[in-house]
Amino acid sequence: MNGMDSDYIILASHGSIPKNFPRKELSEFFSLHSLAETGRLQTGQQVSRYEELDGKMRTWPRTGENDAFFHASNELAREIEKLSGKSVICGFNEFCAPDIAQAIKQAVERGAKKIIVVTSMLTRGGEHAEIEVTQTVQQAKGEYPDVSITYAWPFDTTRVAKFLLNQVKNFE
Repeated sequence: MNGMDSDYIILASHGSIPKNFPRKELSEFFSLHSLAETGRLQTGQQVSRYEELDGKMRTWPRTGENDAFFHASNELAREIEKLSGKSVICGFNEFCAPDIAQAIKQAVERGAKKIIVVTSMLTRGGEHAEIEVTQTVQQAKGEYPDVSITYAWPFDTTRVAKFLLNQVKNFE
């Protein structure tokens, strides 16, 4: 869209690791990630290295070959934009940039007055959709009090079931 719209949609996607990210650094990242997830990062050096590797992974050049998920998420965002007539920014929970908070910030910087965050993670019970995205949206509401920010989640189970059954019918 034109970037001057006042209504934005943020598509919150999970994110994936690029296939060609250096294996040694990937191993180091996950060792530190495990410590971070359990609150056991002990030193400033560990925190700094974890943040460095996280940043490197998030900004790693993406192609259809090394990260099909990234490209599919952005393709979905473009389709939502086309169908809705609203500007859409894809934000990622982990492994890719921009993260969801950065995507919200981009929308605000472009003049958003209303932001709807929606995720492609459809079912309840997942930490990302249920807790992490919710917390990110709540934090953004505090940072941007003049912007209406809504998280369009959880999904109605019956509507998701109908959507999935419609897909099944395409293959029967």
